[in-house]
Amino acid sequence: MELLSSLGDGFLVALTFQNIGLALLGCLLGTIMGALPGLGPSNGVAILIPLAFTLGLDATPALILLTSVYYGAMYGGRISSILLNIPGDEPAMMTCLDGYPMARKGQAGEALALSGIASFVGAFFATWGLVFLAPQLVKVALLFGPAEYFALFVLAFATLGGISSTNQAKAAFAAALGLGLAMIGVDTQTGVPRFTFGEVHLYDGIDFLVAIVGLFALSEVFIFLEHRGTDKDSSTGPKVQIGRIIPPWSMVRSCIPTMARTSVLGFIAGVLPGAGASLGSFISYSMEKRLVDRENTFGTGDPRGVAAPETGNNAAAGGALVPMLALGVPGSGTTAVLLAVLLALNITPGPLLFTNNPDVVWGLIAALFIGNVMLLVLNIPMIGLFTRVLMVPPRILMPIVAMISFVGIYGISGSTFDLVVMILFGIGGWVLRKLDVPLVPIILGTLLGNEMEVNLRRAVTIADGDYSVLFGSPLTIGLWSIAIIGFIMPMVAGKMLKRRMQLAKKTGEDTDLVD
Repeated sequence: MELLSSLGDGFLVALTFQNIGLALLGCLLGTIMGALPGLGPSNGVAILIPLAFTLGLDATPALILLTSVYYGAMYGGRISSILLNIPGDEPAMMTCLDGYPMARKGQAGEALALSGIASFVGAFFATWGLVFLAPQLVKVALLFGPAEYFALFVLAFATLGGISSTNQAKAAFAAALGLGLAMIGVDTQTGVPRFTFGEVHLYDGIDFLVAIVGLFALSEVFIFLEHRGTDKDSSTGPKVQIGRIIPPWSMVRSCIPTMARTSVLGFIAGVLPGAGASLGSFISYSMEKRLVDRENTFGTGDPRGVAAPETGNNAAAGGALVPMLALGVPGSGTTAVLLAVLLALNITPGPLLFTNNPDVVWGLIAALFIGNVMLLVLNIPMIGLFTRVLMVPPRILMPIVAMISFVGIYGISGSTFDLVVMILFGIGGWVLRKLDVPLVPIILGTLLGNEMEVNLRRAVTIADGDYSVLFGSPLTIGLWSIAIIGFIMPMVAGKMLKRRMQLAKKTGEDTDLVD
């Protein structure tokens, strides 16, 4: 009852004209960002961070806007997957397998509407999971001391590459680079400047919002400039007719058991560190294919093959918020970006968040429910409008992204030095993306590096210089064990998982060609 009472207070916070308007705006912008191939939720949220701060929003409205963008982008990723056979982001790849064949059969509208319903179901149940699980996780987190927190941060770095990652060396390099960036500034213990090279602007360290916008948003602009004049500069445009928008009840009814099972699977995948929406989508599709595909219709336009991955990846999106809010450790790349927003708003996520800022956290959770309903209402009647977004050429879109980035960052800091730093991060992000180095561990290192260092020093100081304190309790041993397993597992199972995902996609394409 206490949880429901807190949730009711959250609805009182969320149900204001401003917050409802921001949720609606976030859902629209997020769906558009998700529909554009290559952007995805992480880039969508990063691009719009400057907008949230430029508008001068308080903590709760800013988070409502950006989490609505997050959920909207997860919805929107299916549009290009179904219409063009081009995933909006990696989790939407499995939606191509049956979504595009349905579109080729003239059922594009039905596939889009069904995927919208499945996304709603997955996100709705995941938000309820967030309501009930996060406060329980907080009780466990209160048992953490400095050594446990240090092990938890190591766990975050070890697993954020994701189970689908195949090159853990690059992920480790990115994490080390992020930790190096976190060391720039004045040492909190000795007061000695580190790696500032005499530049007073660096005494406060690197502003992680500048780093995020540069790495994600500006690097996207530089990639566009690199491919300007090639095929990537042209509009993709829908190649199929939308057809009927409302799916028949028989189709929806046949997918209900699928959506129920994959909601649970996706949520668990989201809560697990580093698993994320990609794994939630793949496992959901694979499990449903084994359970119900007795006539080998998956890959040929089976509605259940659309419902399963869409439910799974949206449930994982909600599940990834659980460790971010309860422990202060992001469960996915997008929640790492949201973690930076919380810190920029002087809100510390973790065990005390539910006690110190209940209006923020419960208002945010209530807004997720509201945003889900908005997305369901928007995504079915406005399918035609959202599909036209695919016709916007990058030569129009990318200047808008660059303008938002520069105006937003200058509006936040009022410093031209930060604009130069942002450009440098943009160039660095472009180079790293060409080398296939993940950007999220860099952001995580910049965000958590100082806290990681503080907890390491604190634990060792309390133990009079005895480093064995870092492995001195069952909880720390458990966290270190999970971290080691999480770092090694992608090297063992990652290539196999990627191969299966690519094989499944290729099989679906071959079947479609035969048809």
